[in-house]
Amino acid sequence: MSGSSSKRVLLAKPRGYCAGVDRAVEAVERALEKHGAPVYVRKQIVHNVHVVETLAARGAIFVDDTADVPEGAIVVFSAHGVSPAVRAQADERNLHTIDATCPLVTKVHQEAKRFAREDFDILLVGHAGHEEVEGTSGEAPQHIQLVESAADVDTVTVRDPEKVVWLSQTTLSVDETMDTVRALRERFPTLQDPPSDDICYATQNRQVAVKAMAPQCDLVLVVGSRNSSNSVRLVEVALQNGAGASHLIDYARDVRPEWLDGVTTVGVTSGASVPEVLVRGVLDLLAEQGWDEVEEFTTAEETLTFSLPRELRPARA
Repeated sequence: MSGSSSKRVLLAKPRGYCAGVDRAVEAVERALEKHGAPVYVRKQIVHNVHVVETLAARGAIFVDDTADVPEGAIVVFSAHGVSPAVRAQADERNLHTIDATCPLVTKVHQEAKRFAREDFDILLVGHAGHEEVEGTSGEAPQHIQLVESAADVDTVTVRDPEKVVWLSQTTLSVDETMDTVRALRERFPTLQDPPSDDICYATQNRQVAVKAMAPQCDLVLVVGSRNSSNSVRLVEVALQNGAGASHLIDYARDVRPEWLDGVTTVGVTSGASVPEVLVRGVLDLLAEQGWDEVEEFTTAEETLTFSLPRELRPARA
């Protein structure tokens, strides 16, 4: 597959932390600095094992349910967002909430509320059980139904085929989502699109880089956790676009020696919730095995940043 016999690494750019993850992780760090441990976090702040363990070591306590947070304590809502029911529960328990929901997820929530007010049937493309989908669905449960793939389209029922809109989870495969939307549009020709793209810029950019890089790679290593939707998608995108093989790993130590047999070009990327230190670990491991030539493979430059949740912004003098 690769043009030469020399071992090389193609390092995808953009990779790793997106603006929403950066903001959410910093929110927990700042809350710990400001209030001291413990600070409670509902669900994993972002879907990455290493990040969660690091914050836990500093005094963050991760809980599955707001009911597990002691009355009156501080709780951070994760980057994936929460439903209004969760907010109400936090109020009932007098919790001090810090909302680290990614602004791009909040945008989808606002769209859901708006279309529900206008009495549309909302078809939400996403994965059942994912925290983001639960949060968005909770904004308008009577109006929203989940569509997981093009295969589900035949089972969708709507009240008025003229008043249907689709929205999506922010971390999906762009190509697969469009397949699902095409199938929905065949059934509902007047299906409306979201006012602006729901799949987030970072998810798209990381997929574009892998798509472009994959045909040159005998192996693509994606650094990311199993519950990270956008990381899992990167493995799929690599395989669909010509990579010889692709594996999802949390740490360099997860790389199996047999994966490297007969490989010359290794592609490396990381999901949007992955700190760069983990990628460096993989590059160090590859360098030890003779893959010490690293070329950055750039398809976009990312400059977006989000300000911290308002509860953590410095007071104006």
